[in-house]
Amino acid sequence: MEILSARVLLRPRDAAATTAFYRDALGLAIAREYPGGTVFFAGSTLIEVAAHLQSDTDAASTSLWLQVRDIEDAQRSLLDAGVPIDREARTEPWGLREMHVHDPDGRTLVVVEVPGDHPLRRDTRNDDR
Repeated sequence: MEILSARVLLRPRDAAATTAFYRDALGLAIAREYPGGTVFFAGSTLIEVAAHLQSDTDAASTSLWLQVRDIEDAQRSLLDAGVPIDREARTEPWGLREMHVHDPDGRTLVVVEVPGDHPLRRDTRNDDR
């Protein structure tokens, strides 16, 4: 199987509120709109708010991992947009700086900064030479 692209598909309880959150509070650019939803650019992936597939439960079963350059700046921007911070930015034992917020459906968004000295940033191409 060859996968050419992928996206995260959200099934919102309130499509208008979820779309407004990703567009206005997070400031994501719109990749495409169609009569049943909106697709947003989110780094190297796409997030689709599928209004035509509204959730039939109160549970938000999807989480999103969103990498940012500067987590302190992201936290200020979210607060300025009126987004409550569930867990303020802090360094995790695995070395990443993480903060948690939630969207209107209660879905957790893990906002992450990868510090310059973290192994995820290390160029491993010359490790075996």
